[in-house]
Amino acid sequence: MSLLSIILQAVAESGSGLIALGAGLGAGLAAIGAGLGIGKIGGSAMEGVARQPEASGKIQTMMIIIAALIEAVALFAAVICLLISFNI
Repeated sequence: MSLLSIILQAVAESGSGLIALGAGLGAGLAAIGAGLGIGKIGGSAMEGVARQPEASGKIQTMMIIIAALIEAVALFAAVICLLISFNI
């Protein structure tokens, strides 16, 4: 049974199947995006400290602040997806 037939069957039974599927995919994409963003920040911070070790304090502070902002956006996206899926 293909994925498309499963999705079509879920939609035929109740129209809210795609809503739950979209909310799940949205939450997953938000988590993947946050992971990629924080990984990019960590790699860039390591490069910056390697190039200028005397600036490691400033780099670390900015890295933590930006990582917290990315996590906040990802959490916000996950909460929105949960609200969408429960409001079926």
